[in-house]
Amino acid sequence: MSDALAAAQAALAAEHAAVYGYGVVGGRVGEARRAEAVAAYDAHRARRDALERTVRDLGGKPLAAQAAYALPFAVPDTAAAVRLAAVLEDRVAGVYSDLVRAARGPLRHDAAAALREAAVRSARWRGGGVAFPGLAERAAAQ
Repeated sequence: MSDALAAAQAALAAEHAAVYGYGVVGGRVGEARRAEAVAAYDAHRARRDALERTVRDLGGKPLAAQAAYALPFAVPDTAAAVRLAAVLEDRVAGVYSDLVRAARGPLRHDAAAALREAAVRSARWRGGGVAFPGLAERAAAQ
């Protein structure tokens, strides 16, 4: 398996998890941020669908979504839902940074755009950004 295919599969797996996670976020986030959660859910579904095509174009079989995903913490209220949304975006940014490293041409461009979008959503949910979203140093600082 090529590096680009492996990174695309990892990004696809992260998008499957993000779609699931935003289902939880949407059910718990307050009315004031519900439209933001729906927009993020739709964005991740679109990225997931595009990655399925990309994996096929690279000669792979797209990974299927799991029936359920373990959440990193309980999400009983709006504050936890907002925190979960930021974590989901951080995780997605991480796999897209790997795809940027592994890909070339249009796929690299798409991965960089997806990384940027995840970083912007993370900053909105969290109320602030980081210097280099998606890098391992970011995860170590949390």
